[in-house]
Amino acid sequence: MSEKKMSTEAPKMKALGFTLLVVTYLSLNSSLNLLNKWSLGVYSFRFPFLLTSCHMAFSFCVLAPVAMREPWDSHRRTLEKQWRGIVYIGAFMALNIALNNISLLDISLTLNQIIRSAIPVVTCLLAILVESRYPTGQELAALITLTLGVMLAVWQGTVTGKPYAIIFCLVGTVCSGAMMTFSGKVLSKKLDVVRLTFYTAPVSLVCLVPFFWAYERQSFYEYLPAHMNGVALIILVSSINAVCYNMIHSLMIKKTSAVTTTVLGEVKIIGLLVLSAMLLGEGKEFTLKMTTGVVLAMAGFAMYSHSKIQRLRDVQLRVISLTASGNGSAPELVPLKVGDMSMMHRVASSNGSSVSQV
Repeated sequence: MSEKKMSTEAPKMKALGFTLLVVTYLSLNSSLNLLNKWSLGVYSFRFPFLLTSCHMAFSFCVLAPVAMREPWDSHRRTLEKQWRGIVYIGAFMALNIALNNISLLDISLTLNQIIRSAIPVVTCLLAILVESRYPTGQELAALITLTLGVMLAVWQGTVTGKPYAIIFCLVGTVCSGAMMTFSGKVLSKKLDVVRLTFYTAPVSLVCLVPFFWAYERQSFYEYLPAHMNGVALIILVSSINAVCYNMIHSLMIKKTSAVTTTVLGEVKIIGLLVLSAMLLGEGKEFTLKMTTGVVLAMAGFAMYSHSKIQRLRDVQLRVISLTASGNGSAPELVPLKVGDMSMMHRVASSNGSSVSQV
């Protein structure tokens, strides 16, 4: 195969691989949400803390044989360098789940969804504080437009809640954004998704067990004898789904960014609303407010996508300009991943030197 053909095939394969990653991420996210909703609602397995604790324990046990193939010294060095980020991710993940579930006791589902629709904006602000990653004006406007659109689209029924429940939901939303942000920071330190999931699972488990013990233990002991087989099946199937989703979720953050991953999550919500209207005959329930929300959300997504593409092109042109001015020769460009941007790295074959622009 000629070099020219290989150079044209590589971007196509990369685009195909990224598309498959996004489809897999959205599919696992949707299937996990549907399975959890069916388990906690239809089947009346009302023990979210227990269910998530089982997910974490299952992830740790399944990934242990893979992770422990590496020497212990490698794990020790990683934990010595990254233990703070790992603890933050595990703790914020557990707090997000715990506070959100507790808030649902005294807050309407509509208000809960409206508050949590702000996760992309929260993640963006935290990325500034934690990673010093500043959005452009267009990106920030796109995120706000997307968030407002999703809020309008999910605004159904009553918007009520006790003060403590609203505060818990707000704090849980911040914890979700913090978990995403710290995941992006840790993954940028060349930590793979298997080890990240393996390390954070026991941290989340330790944080979740007290909530199960306080809120669900007694009622679960009463529920279990009559539903032994169903409980075992729910825990097994949802745990397999959860470990796959957690790894793909981390991979999405590593390949793109925490903010981009939350944006895709918001688009998934809009997609499910539209599909339910088209395929399940729920079009009559699609009010003007919901339609406006969908249009705003898709406009925000289009703005955000255009902004990311434009930033990438600007960086590439700047690198070409800087490197070409160095020796006047035509540079050879090789894609290099840095954060959520595909930067361009010039390899000067004439003198063996290299220059990169980040």
